[in-house]
Amino acid sequence: QVQLVESGGGSVQSGGSLRLSCADSGITYNSFCMGWFRQAPGKEREGVAFINSGGGTSYRDSVKGRFTISRDVAKNTLFLQMNSLKPEDTAMYYCAAKRSLYCSGLFDFAYWGQGTQVTVSS
Repeated sequence: QVQLVESGGGSVQSGGSLRLSCADSGITYNSFCMGWFRQAPGKEREGVAFINSGGGTSYRDSVKGRFTISRDVAKNTLFLQMNSLKPEDTAMYYCAAKRSLYCSGLFDFAYWGQGTQVTVSS
C-alpha cells in the first residue's frame, strides 16, 4: 500500500527558502514517477516538478532555476528544495506518485499526500 506524507511547509518572506519532504512507503523508485503539485485558493492544481523512474527531472517554467526535486532512496523520501520564493508560490503543495516509468501526463497520479502549506509574503 502506497502512503505519502508531506512536511516542511511554512511561512517565509519573499526571497527565502523552504525544503519540502515527502516520506513514502510502498514506492519502488525504479517503477514510479513522483512529483510535486500545488494549488492556490481559487486556482486549479498545477504540476510543479517531477522525477521519473530513471531520475530524470522536469519543472514548470515558473520554477525552473529556483526549485529542485530530488529523492533519497535509502530514506524513502522525496524532496523539493525551493529557493528565491515569490508570493505567487503561495499554495498548498502535494506530493504525488504513479506507477509509471515516465512522468508524461499530469492527470493520472493515483497516490497523493495530504498536502503542506507554503505561504510567501512580500
